[in-house]
Amino acid sequence: MSHGRDSDAARTGGLTHPRRDLDELLTHAVRFSIVAALAGVQRAEFAAVRDSVEISDAMLSKQVALLEKASYVHVEKGRVGRRPRTWLALTGEGAAAYEKHVAALRTIAGLAD
Repeated sequence: MSHGRDSDAARTGGLTHPRRDLDELLTHAVRFSIVAALAGVQRAEFAAVRDSVEISDAMLSKQVALLEKASYVHVEKGRVGRRPRTWLALTGEGAAAYEKHVAALRTIAGLAD
């Protein structure tokens, strides 16, 4: 996020570090992992994401609620036969935030080369 970017840039003579392009919501490893799991698919069942990220239902619910509030993830509830199901999908805004975050990480890692 860009909190204080203008004042920092003025203080450093216009130089900016790529860490300023990191998304604060995605710096949390579990939220980053959830978004990454959704980035390659149109939508995924809640249980599949839970198992992929290796977290509990409660942890996934909590993190998805934060991502949904930020409009990064869309949650759809329905049924398959008689069984209730929940599907998760990355929104356009979530995909853009993820791509920008990953690009910033790559740039930061490249600075060490």
